[in-house]
Amino acid sequence: MAATFSSALDVHFAVSQSDPKRPIFFTKRLKHQNPSQRFCISCKTSKSSSSSKPQQNPLEEQSPKKTQSLSEQLQPLSTTTLPKKDQAARLSSNPKSTWVNPSKPKRSVLSLQRQKRSPHAYNPQLRELKLFAKKLNDCENNEGAFLSVLEQFPHQPNRENSLLILNSLKPWQKAYLFFNWLKTNNFFPMETIFYNVMMKYLRLGGQFEVIEELANEMVSNEIPLDNITYSTIISCARRCYHFDKAVEWFERMYRTGLMPDEVTYSAILDVYAKLGKVEEVISLYERGVASSWKPDMVTFSVLAKMFGVAGDYEGIKYVLQEMKSVEVKPNLVVYNTLIEAMGRAGKPGFARNLFEDLIESGLSPNEKTLTAIAKIYGKARWEKDALKLWEEMKSKNWPVDFILYNTLLTMFADIGLVEEAEQLFIDMKRSENFKPDSWSYTAMLNIYASGGNVDKAMELFKEMFEVGVELNVMGTTCLIQCLGKTRRIDELVRAFTVSIQQEIEPDDRLCGCLLSVVSLCDNREDIDKVLACLHQANPRLVEFVELIEDEKSSLDTVKEEFRRVLSDTKDDARRPFCNCLIDICRSKNLHERAHDLLYLGTLYGLYPRLHNRTADEWSLNVRTLSVGAAKTALEEWMGTLAKIVKRGEALPELFSAQTGTGTHKFAQGLSNSFGSHLKELGAPFKNSEDKVGCFVATREDLLLWLQSKIPSSSTVIS
Repeated sequence: MAATFSSALDVHFAVSQSDPKRPIFFTKRLKHQNPSQRFCISCKTSKSSSSSKPQQNPLEEQSPKKTQSLSEQLQPLSTTTLPKKDQAARLSSNPKSTWVNPSKPKRSVLSLQRQKRSPHAYNPQLRELKLFAKKLNDCENNEGAFLSVLEQFPHQPNRENSLLILNSLKPWQKAYLFFNWLKTNNFFPMETIFYNVMMKYLRLGGQFEVIEELANEMVSNEIPLDNITYSTIISCARRCYHFDKAVEWFERMYRTGLMPDEVTYSAILDVYAKLGKVEEVISLYERGVASSWKPDMVTFSVLAKMFGVAGDYEGIKYVLQEMKSVEVKPNLVVYNTLIEAMGRAGKPGFARNLFEDLIESGLSPNEKTLTAIAKIYGKARWEKDALKLWEEMKSKNWPVDFILYNTLLTMFADIGLVEEAEQLFIDMKRSENFKPDSWSYTAMLNIYASGGNVDKAMELFKEMFEVGVELNVMGTTCLIQCLGKTRRIDELVRAFTVSIQQEIEPDDRLCGCLLSVVSLCDNREDIDKVLACLHQANPRLVEFVELIEDEKSSLDTVKEEFRRVLSDTKDDARRPFCNCLIDICRSKNLHERAHDLLYLGTLYGLYPRLHNRTADEWSLNVRTLSVGAAKTALEEWMGTLAKIVKRGEALPELFSAQTGTGTHKFAQGLSNSFGSHLKELGAPFKNSEDKVGCFVATREDLLLWLQSKIPSSSTVIS
C-alpha cells in the first residue's frame, strides 16, 4: 500500500486490532489538529526503517545524513517488525493461518538488546576477590589511598574479575576511580557492560554530566550503546531535571534503530509529562501498548499526574479507562495521584468515589491520601463528608503526620467547624511530635475571624508570641479582618504595628482587607487611622482613595490612575480592590463615582460575564461582587433597561439576578443584602423557587415598574 496515514489513525489501527474494546478517546480529542501534527510520532514509511535491511549501527547516528527527528523515525508496527513480503499477507483479505506453539510465550516486540553477564558463581577465586573489594571499600575515600590498595590486586585484572570488583564498590567516586584505572592500564578491551555498570553508579550520585561524557566516549571508541545504556542516560537526565537532554538521547536512541524497553518507556513518558507534551505522551503510550508492552502502576501514575496538573477531567477518565482495558488494578500510589488529579480538575464527587473505591478494595489510606481528600472536602465546603472523614480517622486509627494535621485544621476553617477545629488544636498541643506551628495558628485565627469571635482571636494572637510561634501575613490578615468587622479600630492599629515590627511584609490581600475596613468605618477619625496603616503598605492605593473622594477629579484622571494601581496589583487581588473601592464610595454617598469604578472595572476585564442575554431571559450575575458593587451593578442594569423601554425596544419574557449562596458557615450573605436593596427600590424581583440566591421578575411586572420610574430616572452609563 502506497498511501500514507496519520500517526493517530495508525496507532488507533494497531491498538484496535490487538484489543477491539480499547477506547479511541484521544483520536477524537485531537481531531481539531492537522492530521500530520496530531502526534510527534509519525508513522510515515521510510527506506531506512524496513526490517529487511540490516540493523543500523549505533555509530551511524553521528553521520550528517541521519538528521530525521523522532517524528520521522517511528514507524507503524507493521513496517518495523515484519519483512515486506509479510506485510502484503497481513493486509490481504484472506491471510494464511500460522501455527503457534501454546507452550511457548509470545515474543515481545520490546526485545532487550543487552550484554550477557558472566557467571561469577563458577569463578574459583570469587571469595578472594570479594575480600579485596571489601578492602577497597574500607580504604580512605581519596585517590591516593585507593590506588595504593589497587596495587595489591590478587590476580591479573581480566574481564570477569574486574566486572565483579566494579559491581562491589561504593560509593560512586571509588567505582569511578576503579573504572578509569582499568581504562588507563588497558588490561582488556572495554565493553558496553562496564560502561552500563559505571553509569548506574553515576545515576545514583546524580552525575548526569559525567554519564553524558562516558556516552560520548563510547560513541567515539565505537563501543555500542544498548537498551540499558540509553535507559540509564534518560532516567538520570530525568532525575537531574535535564528534561531536554532526556528527550535528546531518546531521539538518538531511535535514530540508531534500537527499540526502547519498558524502563525507557516509563522514564521518557514521565519526561514528556513534566514538559507538558501531552500529545507525545499519548503517542508513546499507545505505541508501547500496541507493541505488546503492558503499562505498570508507574506509567498510570505519570499519566494521571499529567492530566491532574492540567485539570483535564477527560484525560483522567482516559487513564481510568486504560487501566480497566489492560486489567491493571490501581495501588495506593495511583489512587493518591488520581484523587489529587480529581481535586485539581474540580471534581470533588469523583474524588470521593475514588476514595471509597480505595477503601472497598482493601487498601488502607496513608497520610498523603487523607491530606488530598481533606483539601478537596474543605475547598468544596462539604461539611458532612468532612465530619465523616474525621470520625473514620479517629475510629480506624489511620496514620497522620504534621501536614495532615494542618490540612484538617484548614478544612475545618474552610467549612466553619469550630468545635472540631478546637479539639484538634488541643490534641496537637498535647502531642509530642505535632506541636502547632505558624500554619496551625493561622488556621485557628481564620476560624475565629470568620465567626467574629474577636476575643478568642486576640488570645490566640498573644499566645503565639508567648510560645514563640512566628507570625505570618495570612494570620495578620485574618486578625485585622476580625477586628475591622467588630469596629475595634485601635486594637487593629496595634495588631498591624506589631506585625510590621515582626517584619511582616504586607501583601495585596492584607491591603484589600484594610480597604474593606475603610468602607466599614463610621467616622473620619477611624478612617484616617486605617488609611495610615494602609499607607505603610501601599502609598499609591491611599493616594487613589483620596483621588476618588475628590468630586472634582475627572473620569479620565481616575481612569489613568486606576490603571496604574491595577498594574501594581496581582491578578487575583484586582477585582477585590475594585469591589472595596466601590464600597468606600457608596459609604460616602459618592454614588456617581461608584458607577465610574464599576465601568472601569468592566472595561479592564474585572467583571466578565456580568450580563447574559438569551432570547427568553436577560440576567445579571453579581456572584463575584461585594454588596456595594452588587447594588451599583443592579442600579446600572435598571437604568439601562429604562432606556431600552423608553426607546420601545423588545424585551424577553424573564429577567433574573444571580447572587449565589455562600457555602461557608459564616458567610455574610450577599443574597440577603441584595434582596433588601430590591425591596428598598420597590423592584418586582422575587426569590426563585427553583434556585437559591436567584431573584426573578417577569417582563410585564418589570415593564410597569420601569415605566413608573422613567420620568424620574437619572442618566447612567449604559
